[in-house]
Amino acid sequence: MMMAKREKTKFTVPNFGAKNRKRVRERWRKQRGIDNHKREGKSNRGATPGIGYKNSDAVRFSRPDGSFEFLVHNKSDLISVLGMPGYSARFFHGISSRKRAELQRIADEKKIRILNRAK
Repeated sequence: MMMAKREKTKFTVPNFGAKNRKRVRERWRKQRGIDNHKREGKSNRGATPGIGYKNSDAVRFSRPDGSFEFLVHNKSDLISVLGMPGYSARFFHGISSRKRAELQRIADEKKIRILNRAK
């Protein structure tokens, strides 16, 4: 059984919903103000990123379907994906269309899942 990733906590800028902060987009910036309540760790001011939010090593970098990606540059890389259960292949962005078509044909024969198939 595959372990599931934990749900991500939303780390936002303090007072994000306030009237004068409408233009502040949702992203995390470390709080540095001397009177900032969130920096001081006061309760109900929102979560602050920390090492405790990290997922376990078994599920880190996994895709939503539970598989992991393997970057394929050539035919030998594609064949090596066969020996790795739970991995899906992703073609390197610099592969030419002719080579990509050839690798895709091999993947179909060997029943290897390709994440960025050519149309």
